[in-house]
Order: sequence, then C-alpha cells, then structure tokens
Amino acid sequence: MFANAADSVNLDSSLSANSSSDSLKSKQAKKGGLLGSLFPVDEDESIHQGNVLTGATLFLLQANSDDDALNILFGDIYKAEGYTFTVEAFGGYFVRDAMALGLRAGYSRTYVDVDYSILEDLADIKEHRKYVSNGFFVQPFLKNYLKVLDSRTIYFFNETSLTVEYSYGISQSDDGEDVSKTRNHGWTFKFGINPGLCIMVLDRLAFETSVGLLGLNSSWLVVEENDEKRSEVSYNIVNFKINLLALDFSLVYFF
Repeated sequence: MFANAADSVNLDSSLSANSSSDSLKSKQAKKGGLLGSLFPVDEDESIHQGNVLTGATLFLLQANSDDDALNILFGDIYKAEGYTFTVEAFGGYFVRDAMALGLRAGYSRTYVDVDYSILEDLADIKEHRKYVSNGFFVQPFLKNYLKVLDSRTIYFFNETSLTVEYSYGISQSDDGEDVSKTRNHGWTFKFGINPGLCIMVLDRLAFETSVGLLGLNSSWLVVEENDEKRSEVSYNIVNFKINLLALDFSLVYFF
C-alpha cells in the first residue's frame, strides 16, 4: 500500500514538473511587442499565402466660389471653380502569409478656372486664369497586413510604395489685352509609408482606408511660356506629418 502511495506521489510530482516546464517554455517562446504577438493566419483566410488581391481607388475633390467676391490679402477673387480627381487600379500576390507584392496604375486630372484682381488701389491688375494638368503613374508596393485581433473581419496594414509619375499641364492667363500660355511637363518620384485599416464587408470583399505618414517627393519640371523654354525646376519635399483630410478609400477583392 505504501509503495502504491509513493508511486502516486512520484507521478503527481512528475506531472507537476512537466506542466511547470511547459509553462516556462511557453512564456519563453512568447515574444513581446505588437509584431511579436500577432495571431497566425489560417489557410482559408483571405490574406493567406498564394492568394491574390485586386481593387480600385477613386478620389474626387471639387470646389467653387459663390457670387460674392472673396477678399484676400492683396485683392479679390470674383470667380473660382475647379476639381481634381484620381482613379487607379491595383493588384497584388501574397508571397507569404499577410504579405503581398503588387502594382498600382492610375490617372489624375486637375482643372482650375479663376477670375481675380490684385493691388486694386495701386496697379489694378485683373486677370482670368485657367489651368489644366494630366498625370499618369505606376506604383509598385509592398503591403503587410497585421492580424492584431483574433478576427477575420478587421485587419491593420502598412503599405510601402514607390511612385513614378509623368504629368503635363497648360496655364492660360488673360488680362483683357494680352493672352499668355505656359506649359509644363515633368517627372515626379515619391516614396511613401501608408498605414491603414481593412474591414471585410463580405467573405472576400473588403473596404480599406489609409493615410500618408511619411512621404519623400522629388520632382523635375520643364516650363515653357508662349512656346519658348523658360526654365527647368527641380525640388524635393520631405513630409513627416499626418494629413487626416487626405484619406484614401479603396474596394479590395481577394481570391
């Protein structure tokens, strides 16, 4: 009887030691930080390795003034209207779980029409100016989805991209006596980091929104006035601020 009791005590001690050892190993294996505590991706999940994502993005900003003159620092704006819009399509392939490589391609257009006067008491300069520009761009990107929650409905993500854009535009000004035209064309290179949120509205259809967090822009322009080359302009912009008024919205389909 004493032997059986001793064996039972030894067995319980062994099980307790194994349990403590497994618990210790589990604690040692668990990593800290946000990236170390992500939930694993299931095989039938939309962001699993081998799946494909595709979608489109549409951005439109339109504005116009009312009938009353708008007073500015050095004059008045009598009429102003314009718009800018961008449309793009994109696709990507998941080279591993929650990581996709892809490409965007799109078109953008800007139009502005304004009547204004400046220094009315001194020189009384009045002009009617129009401006139209068109741009085409391609954008390879790397997209990392972060499964912070144990859910298939909500994902966080970060998109790192490089944009190459060619644009051309024309500006026409009329002061009532002379009409001058200015043309410009050039290239722009952009590097950006865009964090965002993905919400699955259906089984394979998602709504995504993102905001620019870091942007590095480098542009080179050629300006021609009245069909004569006047100047070449190059500039660089580094942007570390978050612009909540410049959100991107996309519909994404996974298959």
